[in-house]
Amino acid sequence: MATLRVVLDTNVLLSGIAYPASVPGKILAAWRHGSVDVLLSAYILEELRRVLPRLAHRHGLTAAEIDDLLDVLFIQAEIIEPSPSEEPDLRDLDDQPVLDTLLAALTVSGANYLITGDKDLLALADRYPILTPAKFWSTHAGL
Repeated sequence: MATLRVVLDTNVLLSGIAYPASVPGKILAAWRHGSVDVLLSAYILEELRRVLPRLAHRHGLTAAEIDDLLDVLFIQAEIIEPSPSEEPDLRDLDDQPVLDTLLAALTVSGANYLITGDKDLLALADRYPILTPAKFWSTHAGL
């Protein structure tokens, strides 16, 4: 069976880093073990770079460790250039670059899903392949 290819939203990356035993943590572990291919955009990585220092009390990473982590993510993930679009039903316009990453990943790299905990993006799941981490994990638990 082909390896699943997924776009991970920033909130999934954050949860997986801060809580390795959580479902997002299990998804990151599956990525480390080669069971899942992860597609990210520079936008998602930059958002992670902005937010990680504010959550240092949760993950305990120093600024240097955060830089190293982002370098590793950049190297290990397939970096997708988002296709600018406009989704009229997107409730939070700040999520547009994440949706655009999914759209580009679907077209260019055969992505299967966007995995997110963002309710505004999940509201579009009837039109796009968008899943919560829990739904992804329960559907593909054999990873």
